Amino acid sequence: MKELYFPYPYLVSALDKYYGVKAKPITAKTMDSGTDSKRKKKERKSKVKTKKLKGKRGGGKKLSILIATFWDYPHTGGLSNYITTLREGLRALGHKVDIIAPNHFTQIKAEKIREVVVPELKTFFKERYGTYTSKIIQSCRLLYIYEQMMQTVKLEKYDILHAQDLFTANILGRFNEDLGKPLLFTPHGMFTFSRVKFNRIERGSEEEVYYKEIERKAIEYATHMVILSDSFRDPLSLLGAKSAKLTTVNTGIDFKSVARSETRGKIVISCIARLGPRKGHSDLLNALSRINGAIHGVEVQIVGDGEMREALEAQVQSLRLSNVHFLGKRDDVPSILSKTDIFVLPTINDNLPISIIEAMHSGAAILTTNCGGITEIIHHNETGIIVEPGNVNQLATQLKNLIGNEALRKKLGNNAYQYAKNHLTRQAMVDKIEEIYQDLLASGGE
Repeated sequence: MKELYFPYPYLVSALDKYYGVKAKPITAKTMDSGTDSKRKKKERKSKVKTKKLKGKRGGGKKLSILIATFWDYPHTGGLSNYITTLREGLRALGHKVDIIAPNHFTQIKAEKIREVVVPELKTFFKERYGTYTSKIIQSCRLLYIYEQMMQTVKLEKYDILHAQDLFTANILGRFNEDLGKPLLFTPHGMFTFSRVKFNRIERGSEEEVYYKEIERKAIEYATHMVILSDSFRDPLSLLGAKSAKLTTVNTGIDFKSVARSETRGKIVISCIARLGPRKGHSDLLNALSRINGAIHGVEVQIVGDGEMREALEAQVQSLRLSNVHFLGKRDDVPSILSKTDIFVLPTINDNLPISIIEAMHSGAAILTTNCGGITEIIHHNETGIIVEPGNVNQLATQLKNLIGNEALRKKLGNNAYQYAKNHLTRQAMVDKIEEIYQDLLASGGE
């Protein structure tokens, strides 16, 4: 395989332009540790050629599939749940599926590479640009270590490579220049856009340039992209994605439902989400305080944990919301939802939250916001109620309405349940993704 220069040449080119450095050869030291001896260099890209295959319910070739992520697996969160659901669904169809994540490799080796690469990185950026940022150094270091670890994986044995983030898509994309495998990319968020929006990356900074280039290159490397909702289409197209290479497959889950239990003498409102700034918990508490007279006999359950817990608990005390309880992390979400009359997720930035899909399967009435792909499954006044993110007045009004209207709650809950059973199951999601795999192989990866 070709030498893996470090940092990636296209990232250097993007930063050269940002800093106004005239193009010059990349002189960064190659740190491959015998890469070419591990992989025989190919004369040209290989293309997978197969007979026409049928992509219906596992009716085609049984495949060997690699699902790869840049984040530790397993972990708590929607991405980890998605990967597990995809793996189990594909295995149920008879396919062989492996998952690779950075924490699957020896941490001792990773630390040794880190000791070498961090000084090299700092020297490279300092000599070329006169400065460096800690975030870019950290990203380059993590990319390089994961790529070096990936050198030990026999990627050629897989029929399909499926990256679950922009970083892994870059790493697999570089290897795949020689392998010529179908490489799929599923973004679980618009990485750069979200971080700029929430001031985690400064607009117009070198970090924005760096991460946008990684995102753009991930799209370029991908043979095809599986997107979680249509809300990804416009931002991805701005980064160069072609409509023909995008297929929307809503997340499906294998939800272990618990029979609904009607509560006596009280209405239960649940919010199940990580206690972070973008989930809108503070808006929910403010909305509850505005309808304090209407929430007598209402119990509010905040399920989850995170960095905002202490601040939110203080807000509850300040607003004197005695009926709000923090339950922390729980592993009995189906049971909690079976006792929930109204599920609220007042998120201010999201894609397609798993918690909403779980609530739909439970038959709870759902109140949420117009974010990401939520409105593709929560249709206002049909499968739930939609308000604008951050609009506390709307949230309070709709909460009061749902609390006082049992018939509306039941209608919304029943409609959501039927929609989820028809469209948001593990089987529905996996069937569509498997069909994409088979079609790509049948067309030679084109």
